[in-house]
Amino acid sequence: MRLALAPLNPTVGDLTANADLAINAIVAAQDAGADLVVLPELVLSGYPPKDLLWQQGFVEAAMREAERVAVAARDIVAVVGLPWREAESGVLRNCLLVMRDGRIQDRYNKRLLPTYDVFDEDRYFTAGHRAVVIEVAGRRVGLAICEDLWRGDDAGFAARYHGKPDPVTELVSAGADFIVSPSASPFVLGKSMAQRDILKRHAARHGVTLASVNQLGGNDDLVFDGQTAIVGMNSAGDPVTIAAGAPFQSEILIHDCADKPVPSRAPIDPLLAASGEALLWKSLTLGVRDYVHKTGFSDVVLGLSGGIDSAVTACIAIGALGAAHVLTVGMPSRYSSEGSVTDAEVLARSAGTKFLLAPIERLHDVAEQEILPHFKTLGLDPRPGVTEENIQSRLRGLMLMALSNKTGALLLTTGNKSELAVGYCTLYGDMNGGLAVLSDVSKTQVFALARWINAHHRECGFKSPPIPESTIEKPPSAELKPDQTDQDSLPPYDELDEIIERYIERRQSPDRIVAETHVAPEVVAKVIRLIDVNEYKRKQTAVGIKVTGVAFGSGRRYPIAQHWRPERSLLE
Repeated sequence: MRLALAPLNPTVGDLTANADLAINAIVAAQDAGADLVVLPELVLSGYPPKDLLWQQGFVEAAMREAERVAVAARDIVAVVGLPWREAESGVLRNCLLVMRDGRIQDRYNKRLLPTYDVFDEDRYFTAGHRAVVIEVAGRRVGLAICEDLWRGDDAGFAARYHGKPDPVTELVSAGADFIVSPSASPFVLGKSMAQRDILKRHAARHGVTLASVNQLGGNDDLVFDGQTAIVGMNSAGDPVTIAAGAPFQSEILIHDCADKPVPSRAPIDPLLAASGEALLWKSLTLGVRDYVHKTGFSDVVLGLSGGIDSAVTACIAIGALGAAHVLTVGMPSRYSSEGSVTDAEVLARSAGTKFLLAPIERLHDVAEQEILPHFKTLGLDPRPGVTEENIQSRLRGLMLMALSNKTGALLLTTGNKSELAVGYCTLYGDMNGGLAVLSDVSKTQVFALARWINAHHRECGFKSPPIPESTIEKPPSAELKPDQTDQDSLPPYDELDEIIERYIERRQSPDRIVAETHVAPEVVAKVIRLIDVNEYKRKQTAVGIKVTGVAFGSGRRYPIAQHWRPERSLLE
């Protein structure tokens, strides 16, 4: 059997364009002599369609497009994902259609519906109950969809399916010797390797070959890596990756699947060859590119301060859109160092992007002159403090929003996950914007990514290392008061990021964090308190690109007005 796995990049709701993508992939696979082509989960609607599924006419329009797609599947079997409403009951399914001889021949309904992290499928769909096995070129091919294979094990939620039937086991019992699984599984650093291991465990347990194809592209806060992989047993009796496509690429994977074990030596897996920084770069550039283009923009604008976060954000934006579509703006105040301005200018010149120097010192003077008398009238302390520091950030936000409005460019925010976690950011100031590029990237990761960009500048599209070494080496600072550094207010970033990762992503208790990290209890208590009391800020931040297991977005639903204070035990 010649198999084609097509990692398509649909746009949520663009049903006609998505159907055209599907038709083109089917025709290409047919021209390549494939017997079977498999497209991603819900490819005709795009994933996740969310409440569009409840909008009158949406599902029916997707089903009509499916009829058009089916006509293209004449000399090939096509497996295509879409939402499907059953005529008799009105029940909505996450469905795979089997298309053959120019028509829809069979359907499979997803059986395990994830409802955790960013997933909310049980809100919309009703689970299926039937195992579906089809005949293709002499092979008995079982159909599964995403979670039917992963069972939450790739995300740490396997307990949700305890006691529920295993769709893979039932497919094998129904005679399947080959299983295909379209997915729409959001990219998370490390998750693809976990999924590869799950495929291998299925292959070893059941002695079958499995193939998975993931959606490609960015939709809102989620990025999909387009992973394609075929896993089976080799002649030594070990599960191996038989074939795999490179992540974040749109090429259709074509492979001749033999009905006998593959040689002991497996081919190189592109996923294993990629570093974490390389995957992070590709996910963020793809996320920016698709968010910008799918929301109707062509250009972006961002503040370029000479600091590490704005430097990395600028590089990502340029890598995603090209230098001609990125406007960078330097907005020095009376506290900005000369080196910061120079670093910003050097990066812009090196990267070939337009740089606008727009000092805010006069705006700052006027704002203080207008606001200070009112403080005095109210009997407030007139000495400079956090309020005055935030005024500078909000003036920069004013400047950037004005440029965004006037140019029609989308404003990118540059804050990282470490700052957003503890509220080291200013509402209506540096938090202004339409897309928070680094909001799920810790400060430690930002530094690592900056060094990687410079070391792989040609791979990233730059003629020379774009980020000045002084930007990477100097102590991080908001430069809102004389001689300020981030560590005036925060623990060292290596300590801070470990606490954040353990508390947010692993959901560890304060006591356990102290026991395992040996960080001072009062430091852990302070960080956790800052995380919890700044939830109100995160509720008002821009959409951010998810790259870790728990991002500040739809997958983390914490209340703002709440009195759970787990850190108190550390201070008693």
